[in-house]
Amino acid sequence: ANPALAQAALAAMKNALARNIGATVTDEKTQAGTALDIDARGVSNGRPMRLVGHFEARGKRFYQVIVLGPDGRVPPEQVEQFMTSFKLR
Repeated sequence: ANPALAQAALAAMKNALARNIGATVTDEKTQAGTALDIDARGVSNGRPMRLVGHFEARGKRFYQVIVLGPDGRVPPEQVEQFMTSFKLR
């Protein structure tokens, strides 16, 4: 119900997703203070995993767009296509 809470949720979402696979964030970018992009690597069930995430707050809402899969098996061009397809109007 509060835009400040939506903004605060960005870091919480990022941390929770990374923690789920014991990930280390290898790249993180903040965009205008309202969006956060990460690239992280970790392990889930003994398998190396990659997490690419976009987290964005707009007004009272927040959004997360993620790609999660086995490390080395997540094609960069498909990640780029999926991540750039998310548009808020």
